[in-house]
Amino acid sequence: MQFATRTIHLAQPSEPQTGALVAPIFQTSTFEQELPGQHRGFDYSRTNNPTRQRLEAVLAALEGVEHAALFASGLAAEHAVLQGLTSPGDEVVIPPDVYGGTHRLLHQVFARQGVTTTVVDYAQPGALERALSPRTRLVWVESPTNPRLMIYDIAAICRAAHAAGALVVVDNTFATPVFQQPFSLGADLVVHSVTKYLAGHSDVIQGAVLAREAERFAPVKFLQNACGGVPSPFDCWLTLRGLKTLELRVRRHAENAAALARAAAGHARVARVYYPGLREHAGHEIAARQMTGFGGMLSIELDAPLDDVRRFVTQRRYFALGESLGGVKSLICQPAAMTHASIPAETRARLGLSDSLVRLSPGIEAAEDLVEDVLEGLDALGGARIAPRYGRGVAPLGAAAV
Repeated sequence: MQFATRTIHLAQPSEPQTGALVAPIFQTSTFEQELPGQHRGFDYSRTNNPTRQRLEAVLAALEGVEHAALFASGLAAEHAVLQGLTSPGDEVVIPPDVYGGTHRLLHQVFARQGVTTTVVDYAQPGALERALSPRTRLVWVESPTNPRLMIYDIAAICRAAHAAGALVVVDNTFATPVFQQPFSLGADLVVHSVTKYLAGHSDVIQGAVLAREAERFAPVKFLQNACGGVPSPFDCWLTLRGLKTLELRVRRHAENAAALARAAAGHARVARVYYPGLREHAGHEIAARQMTGFGGMLSIELDAPLDDVRRFVTQRRYFALGESLGGVKSLICQPAAMTHASIPAETRARLGLSDSLVRLSPGIEAAEDLVEDVLEGLDALGGARIAPRYGRGVAPLGAAAV
């Protein structure tokens, strides 16, 4: 069964009592029991809810595993993984480029609980193997990363981590299960900010944790109920609706990102384009091997002073200035002042996250309009459009076509 068919059919039968093609929203807090402690699989919606259960089954099926737990946000999902699978004295290894909220959670919350975070450049040969120790409990991977779209070899990371007795957690938010299947590469757990591409319409805040093995999943599932950070049935229903068009949307996002990367690479005011579909991207060959598409995100480094950067991100016609990504309407942000502002300035500088970096989340509008909008903004900063410095251009979607 092809992926587009799976988004419509897997774990989504018609409602059995009425035959409704779209499952109802079970907007209830509690369920009537037949006898004390004897019920029909549901007792209280914090513990379980039919709408949430259906969505969890769909997400698990799309990632190719059996276990999924939904949370009220992506960070709540990450918190459950870290709380459930680490103890004081443990170490978590992360790459230099991660979502700012993940960095804050590790350095400002779990550090106070005795969990150490070590930053390792996974792209450097042997760096991860040298960093791993008996204390390493989790190796955290984003690929592509947020916000500089770095690519890491997930299969190689898994081999190194497992050899050292550590688990691998992959944040698959940017790639989505359409373009990347981390469990097939050896991942132990996958997390998603469902808010982004999976829901896809900028109207839901939600997170998910998926696991292959029940043993790894049990602590997360326990915390879902014990701590109660669950999404509402209505939000779950919205995500179920969004998932039906996931492949169509994500492929359009990726086409638009490729068009923007190609256009931006040919402008004098763009110092660098971060997009794994560019053949000159440092991780392009790995992305082509482990992904079936290069994703819908890109970032650009402007050769411009800060005032010009701010003018560029605030004066676009089709790109709304805002945090988040993956919605049908295009978004633009300056990570240093927005999504990654919680990282201290000196740390951002050390990690290579500059104030002139601009992150673009193209929506599903016409590529021509988005390209025109970005080029007009770049032209307004001065400097001519030039021959693309990335001479070989953007690779076609799909590893087989590269």
